[in-house]
Amino acid sequence: MGNIRSKLFTNGNMDGVKDEDSFEVEGKPKFVPKTWVEDFHDLASVEQMQYVQLGKTDMMVSKLGFGGSAIGGIYTETDDKTSHAVVRLAISKGINYIDTAPWYGNGRAESVLGQALKNIPRQAYYLATKIGRYSPDIKEMFDFSAERVVQSVEESLSRLNLDYLDLVQVHDLEFAPNLDIIINETLPALQKLKESGKTRYIGITGYPLSTLKEVISRSTVKVDTILSYCRCTLFDNTLSDYIDYFKDNNLGIINAAVIGMGLLTNQGPPNWHPANNEIKTACAQAAKYCQERDVSISKLALHFSLNQQGPQTHLVSFSELNVAKSNIDTALNGLTDKEEIVLQEIIAKYFEPLTARHWEGVELKKYWTAIQKLKNNCRV
Repeated sequence: MGNIRSKLFTNGNMDGVKDEDSFEVEGKPKFVPKTWVEDFHDLASVEQMQYVQLGKTDMMVSKLGFGGSAIGGIYTETDDKTSHAVVRLAISKGINYIDTAPWYGNGRAESVLGQALKNIPRQAYYLATKIGRYSPDIKEMFDFSAERVVQSVEESLSRLNLDYLDLVQVHDLEFAPNLDIIINETLPALQKLKESGKTRYIGITGYPLSTLKEVISRSTVKVDTILSYCRCTLFDNTLSDYIDYFKDNNLGIINAAVIGMGLLTNQGPPNWHPANNEIKTACAQAAKYCQERDVSISKLALHFSLNQQGPQTHLVSFSELNVAKSNIDTALNGLTDKEEIVLQEIIAKYFEPLTARHWEGVELKKYWTAIQKLKNNCRV
């Protein structure tokens, strides 16, 4: 990962911000994005939020994006009414990019989000969802066929109560039996949906960055965005090695799971988390170090990712109002001097010494082992 500290930079140097893609409100000196809706948004927060063009799309997205997994209940039990309030608060404060998927809570996240969005102007947000990953049942977990792509988008539109999607992404494409399916079937199906007006843009997501690169290099369908997760964090910043390639191919770059799917929290990751013990231990020790200094490691983690060059938006998933307010405050106001010092201390003490920074291949091996076991049982 190199010297993590050298990759930090000030908000004033963020690339991609274009004033011509925004407009003035009642003569105000600062600009707001086209997603601004009078009498809905908190103008002061929107003016303070950073907005960046997502690749070559027409979307000027907030640097802080809303990840929809938490409201699907995948980390802890959630209350739908609270989730609705969280979504409304996030958008009213200037977060205009929302990412979800059928996989999150087996459809629950999309349904909860759809209910939350009913009383929010459609102009106020960009909505991205995914196709390809569905059921917790291993036999039905993945389906990248063209037929399922079309069916999935229709299901998502219904759950979300929308007429169109701003972005549809292939979810965790590394789990496909082979990449030929993605190239020859999945992406062409999405292209037809784009032509029909069901989605405006097409994206791909996955954990292995090299696989995302391979699909981009082979695809005859124009891909507009890539999403990687846990690869632009305090413990693993290998996304930075691929930024130039993605930008050279005019791709929007989305960084998801900036707190490492729970690794960079006081409570630690869920039991299903695939990270190895070295990463888990380093994160737990760093969290304890922060707690002893009355500092939130999650806040430091978010600030760190927001200040990395390359990604245009960073997704954080939350389902509680106090967490929503804290994340928005971090995006708008940054860290205190004390927090900046603690951030540099945990980087040097716990994260720079790591010898293993990711878990690439672990989940793939587990999945295909389970599939092979099912096949063997069927033969008996």
